[in-house]
Amino acid sequence: MQRNLEDLSKTAFDLLVIGGGIYGACVAYEATLRGLSVALVEKQDFCGATSANSLKTIHGGLRYLQHADFKRMRESIYERRILMKIAPHLVHPLPVLVPTYGHGLKGIEAMTVALKINDWVSCDRNLGMTDPQKHIPAGRTISATECLHTVPGISADGLTGGAIFHDAQVYNSERLVLAYLQSAAQRGLQAANYLEVTGFLQNGDNIVGAQVTDALTKNAFDIQAKIIINTSGPWLNQVLEFLKQSPPIHQSFALAMNIVTRPLFEHDYAVGLYSKENYSDEDAILKRKSRLLFIAPWQGQSLVGTTYSHHNGGPDNVSIKEHDVQTFLDEINHAYPPAQLTMNDVRLVHQGLLPSHQSAQTSNVQLTKKYQIQDYQKEGLKGLISVTGIKYTTARNVAIHAVDTAVSMLGKATKPSHSAHQSLSGGDIETLSKFLEQGYNKLAAITNKQSVDCFLYNYGTVYPSVLKQLNKDSKAASSLDLLQAQVTYAIHEEMAHTLSDVIFRRTGIGAAGAPTASELQVCTDVMANTLSWENSRVQQELAQVKSRWPINRPSPKGEKTATFHEM
Repeated sequence: MQRNLEDLSKTAFDLLVIGGGIYGACVAYEATLRGLSVALVEKQDFCGATSANSLKTIHGGLRYLQHADFKRMRESIYERRILMKIAPHLVHPLPVLVPTYGHGLKGIEAMTVALKINDWVSCDRNLGMTDPQKHIPAGRTISATECLHTVPGISADGLTGGAIFHDAQVYNSERLVLAYLQSAAQRGLQAANYLEVTGFLQNGDNIVGAQVTDALTKNAFDIQAKIIINTSGPWLNQVLEFLKQSPPIHQSFALAMNIVTRPLFEHDYAVGLYSKENYSDEDAILKRKSRLLFIAPWQGQSLVGTTYSHHNGGPDNVSIKEHDVQTFLDEINHAYPPAQLTMNDVRLVHQGLLPSHQSAQTSNVQLTKKYQIQDYQKEGLKGLISVTGIKYTTARNVAIHAVDTAVSMLGKATKPSHSAHQSLSGGDIETLSKFLEQGYNKLAAITNKQSVDCFLYNYGTVYPSVLKQLNKDSKAASSLDLLQAQVTYAIHEEMAHTLSDVIFRRTGIGAAGAPTASELQVCTDVMANTLSWENSRVQQELAQVKSRWPINRPSPKGEKTATFHEM
């Protein structure tokens, strides 16, 4: 995947996608599969904003059962199966345990019925899944004794048992976005990160392209396109302001936060725990009655979420204060007292903006429940579509509808959607266990199994291409050798331009907390040598990376954490 600005400036595309998160990546992939010529631009790095702030969960829609929304359940179940099939290295089944209390809606009887209905609605959940590792078992309930044994320390007052069901989890959400983009690039997509849209090209009421500025060189040029699909997420309103007339819509957004902490459980279950009734703090971000907190195992840590708050600023001014994190920790500790989480236990704070129905009169945030695909022909504009998405799970499905809308506006015959049947880059795997066994044999000299696992899961069947980036006459004998190859590959094949790109969105070594000093040194040395950075640039890049982690937190890897002031 190469950043070719000359081709972007000289080609007239059928479609220009604005935004390189999960929705933009899925739209670009879907459109290239249909035979359209497609360009995609992202003002920062791919999957660098809201799409990275995810609980990494691919939901099967069990929550929709309370509203009898079987259509959305079926859609989620189908998309969960498709993602495990087309990206088997990145999407895996995740067992979930929710303790049951009393004999009402949160009780064992109600959950037993709910699980039975869910199994019936998802009766084809394993259809065509030949790999046993991807099978979703039937839901079941367990006794109060077994539940307490599995999740010791939860309240036993009124406990009637536990409900166990399965969803799926994305091992690395940023690399899933990259897999979509790389797959699209193999079919002709011209994509570029750090390329910001600064205006529209308009011929009367027709949108015929966009003006863009390269953040790396400050050069500006035009991209010609018959249709533009705006998938810029929180930047939706800003992009629409470039129109000559008033923006057609104004979307409100809420600030979402998830946190990575030290591991709270020793098992592989994600656990749903109800926060305490009427727990609130007058000065806090959280003012609500009981709600379900989700604590998922992720890369050796726990990923906890999600909390929401109103956001009245722009998308470039998103920040979460330490007080807000502490308030969330307090809520978690109230829900699960054995956690006893402190700020020292926080490995990373995720933040992002999601579409919402803003209401200053209420403390509770209401997220938009359904995606929106809007063209502006009724407003007298032609050639522009906006896509507002909510769920990671259904992004591929939304992309199909968005591309259908674009194809209709283009008035040209295209192939039907077949993205459900095409493996993504790295995903041509029949049986995950056999793939991993072969990888372990190939990398037998590396004793750090966690690094090998991360490497194989992140790249899938593409990993031999990454190994070709090892230093000449070198073999992968250590985890640092693997890391050197990944950074080199990221620069040459994945448009990595900054240290943050490499640490957070290519290698994933910073996804669950700060890397070790030696890991950070390898990343910095490879980038500085390859891109000819001066020392001032190195210090700037290190400072940017440092700003993402809580200060003076212990390394999650049990090794010395990088001391940035010494670099």
